Amino acid sequence: MSLRVEVVPVTPFQQNCSVIWCDQKLEGAVIDPGGDLEKITAVITQHDIQIKQILLTHGHLDHAGGATDLSQQLNVKINGPQKEDNFWLDAMEQHGQSYGFPGVKNCKPDTWLNDGESVKVGNETLQVFHCPGHTPGHIIFYHETSRLAFVGDVLFKGSIGRTDFPKGDLQTLINSITQKLWPLGNEVRFVSGHGPISDFASERQSNPFVSDSVLAR
Repeated sequence: MSLRVEVVPVTPFQQNCSVIWCDQKLEGAVIDPGGDLEKITAVITQHDIQIKQILLTHGHLDHAGGATDLSQQLNVKINGPQKEDNFWLDAMEQHGQSYGFPGVKNCKPDTWLNDGESVKVGNETLQVFHCPGHTPGHIIFYHETSRLAFVGDVLFKGSIGRTDFPKGDLQTLINSITQKLWPLGNEVRFVSGHGPISDFASERQSNPFVSDSVLAR
């Protein structure tokens, strides 16, 4: 029994949408469908997955821009992020026009997710951690069995999320990384919102923003 993952880069921002599923029940979820829904649905069809829900890490356009259309297309609910990101999701259409994303729709999640909660994907369980700083309602999803985290724009290989957006805050983001992510263990690998997969050990050693040596100064 295990969680299967296929990462699908979408939108002009090359955002990592993750199609995940339980290989026993072939039931799955889509994390952060920012757009290019035909690429996402092609993966779903290829692996014969029954998608049960859409999961959002946060309310930015490149992560949630396709959520409303995909939820209607697949007749599934949208779960997450934490409710403090509602102002982002309510302005999706406006941001879509600003960034040249035609046809984007505002997003109304069926359920907000909070720190300490969990979501089921088939027989697998993802833990929810509230990790603000990039956005105030940002959450991450952690699969303990495979030691894999889906961290959105909290942490990247060699970098961290921007904090110059409304209600972003650098120290809050650093606290989220050091107090929520690092305690999960150095061996944890993570899929970030952009770029390649990495692991916490590598980032604690060499990330110029949050390595142990940088934070010890």
